[in-house]
Amino acid sequence: MSGPSFFQTHMGQRFYEGTMPALVRELKRLNDNMERLVAAAERLAGQPPASSAEPTRSATPENSEGE
Repeated sequence: MSGPSFFQTHMGQRFYEGTMPALVRELKRLNDNMERLVAAAERLAGQPPASSAEPTRSATPENSEGE
């Protein structure tokens, strides 16, 4: 193949300097969120199931009364 290598092109520079770091940041966020999700699932797995068929709501500010 003749011509410049990918990393020597404008598109290659954008990829290595912008796209790749952004991908790594997003993968880290995904991993952090997955760890939090697994921890929450493990906590919930230790609790007995709810007595009613309706799902229970957590007591977070988002789900507090006065919505």
